[in-house]
Amino acid sequence: MADRRLTAGAVAARKGGAPIVMVTAYDAPFARAAEEAGIDLLLVGDSLGMVVLGYESTIPVTLHDMLRHTAAVVRGTHQAHVVADLPFLSYQVSDEEAVRSAGMLIKDSGALSVKLEGGAETAPRIAAIVRAGIPVMGHIGLLPQTAGLGPGYRTRGDRERVLADARAVEAAGSYAVVLEKVDAEVAADVTRALRIPTIGIGAGAACDGQVLVMHDVLGLVANPPPFAKVYARIGEAAREALAAYAAEVRAGAFPTK
Repeated sequence: MADRRLTAGAVAARKGGAPIVMVTAYDAPFARAAEEAGIDLLLVGDSLGMVVLGYESTIPVTLHDMLRHTAAVVRGTHQAHVVADLPFLSYQVSDEEAVRSAGMLIKDSGALSVKLEGGAETAPRIAAIVRAGIPVMGHIGLLPQTAGLGPGYRTRGDRERVLADARAVEAAGSYAVVLEKVDAEVAADVTRALRIPTIGIGAGAACDGQVLVMHDVLGLVANPPPFAKVYARIGEAAREALAAYAAEVRAGAFPTK
C-alpha cells in the first residue's frame, strides 16, 4: 500500500477549519491503531522517555532514541502525518547542529516534520531548519525539556510573552505550533492572532487542534495530568489478563491439549 500522508502544508491549510487531532505514538502497533482510528497527526514525542523508556524526564532521551521510535511509527502507518521531537541538546547549540539533527530525523526515520521547543529565543533555529527545506512545528508555553530545571510545570498566563513567542515562531516559518499549559483565554488570543494552526495540550478548547499523550488517553499510566481525559483502562485490562495467564500456568490449566 503506497503512503499518501497528510503533508505539513495540508496541516497548515486546516487553520480555522475542522479541528486537528494529534496524539503521541512510539511504536508501530499503537501508531497503526491511531491511524485506523482517524487520528490526523502522530507525534513521536520525547515523552517516550517517561512513558516508554522509564526515565523521570525527557532530558536523557537521545537523537538515536528518537530515530528508532520514529522509524517504527512510520513503518506502522501510511496516511498520518508523522512529526518527531528534536530531543534536548540536539538543536540548542547552533543552527548547524539543529539542521543536522532535523535532517537525520527526516532522512533516517521517515518523519515528515520535526518539532522543537521554545519561542523567540528558538526562532533562529526554526528559520535555519525551514531554510533547509524541513517543515517545523513550534512548541511554546510550558517547555517540558527545561521545565524541571527551573521554570516549573505551572500554566503560562503571561499574554504578551506568549503572544510574542507565538508570533516569533510563526515568522520563523513554522507550519503549526503547540501551546502547552497556556491559559485558555491567552491561547484563544494566540489562536486568533496567528495565521498558522495552534494545537493545544492543557490550553483550552479555542485552539485549532488538540494533542494528548497516548498513554494518558488509554489509561496506561497511573497518574495522568489533570488536563488529560482517560478514554480506556488498558493498563488495568492488561494486568488482569496477565494475572489470569500466570494463574492458569501455575494451576496447570494452560496449555491445554
